[in-house]
Amino acid sequence: MSQAKAIAKTVRIAPRKVRLVVDLIRGKQIGEAVAILKLTPKAASPVVEKVLKSAVANAEHNYDLDVNNLVVSEVFVDEGPTLKRFRPRAMGRASAINKRTSHITIVVSEKKEG
Repeated sequence: MSQAKAIAKTVRIAPRKVRLVVDLIRGKQIGEAVAILKLTPKAASPVVEKVLKSAVANAEHNYDLDVNNLVVSEVFVDEGPTLKRFRPRAMGRASAINKRTSHITIVVSEKKEG
């Protein structure tokens, strides 16, 4: 079964926030997935949409797959490097703030006819 993928690395959105968005499109057809992402009011939506379009372009250009038959077969979010920052607090203390990053992977494949 032929498939193509795209990965966005070190995206400055926390993985658990991106997972909320990618769970919406898992297993969907490409047109439906793009429509869902356009109407989802989350910061991760445009980023995930860009990765999805890249995966579709890879499928079309590199593997000569038919765009109309593509489905989102796999989509997952891994944790990237964490940026560690410190915030001043009361009584001269400091507390850590972790600015988390994500690696977003989308795999598209042709759905079976029949």
